[in-house]
Amino acid sequence: MLKAIIFDFDGIIADTEPIHLEAFRIVLKEINIELSDQDYYKKYLAYDDKTLFKKILEDNRKEPAIFIINNLIDKKHILITELFSSHVSLFPGFEDFLKLVNNRYVLSIASGALKAEIDFILSKYNLLRFFQSIIAADEVINCKPHPEPFLKALAKINGRREDKINPSECLVFEDSNYGVEAAKAAKMKCVGITNSYDSNTLKNTDLLVDSFKELNIDIIESLFITD
Repeated sequence: MLKAIIFDFDGIIADTEPIHLEAFRIVLKEINIELSDQDYYKKYLAYDDKTLFKKILEDNRKEPAIFIINNLIDKKHILITELFSSHVSLFPGFEDFLKLVNNRYVLSIASGALKAEIDFILSKYNLLRFFQSIIAADEVINCKPHPEPFLKALAKINGRREDKINPSECLVFEDSNYGVEAAKAAKMKCVGITNSYDSNTLKNTDLLVDSFKELNIDIIESLFITD
């Protein structure tokens, strides 16, 4: 039985991946590293900022010292906040879907974005009130594809309930293979949405759609019907 829905954020709720890419490019260019579209979407998209900068530094044979990574994260956060102010939008159909499921299930977010960035966009669209818990990159040790973000989101939900929700009663929405892998490792069902990758690339989901507009209550609950 479906009891809780956990959303990824970038690439699922907010159309932010191109903005993140632009910010990463600007910051990395200051240390003479070029980041292509192909490399970002193929190798780095699902990582949180800390892991992404570490991997890129290593891939470019530069020292991944923690002070260097933290400096890059700080610069990128300042830049991304400025870009979000004028460029960010929600994916079509998300707000309608959110209102459809709001009174039926517990809603949460588990994302590789920073908490301040998530709060900024949700506040901009007056959506913070819909979510009982938000787990961001600065609240976990292991980013996706590790299951920690989803398990921690569920633990935060259960910390406020007497009737605990099991992972098997959760549905995750993801746009990347690392995200799907994390959901599966957490023993949760997963709907993939082709906002960042096409249907030939996004694999191992329980259901694959192009938009929230394709979904309704019957469709998502059918994923939890057992023989």
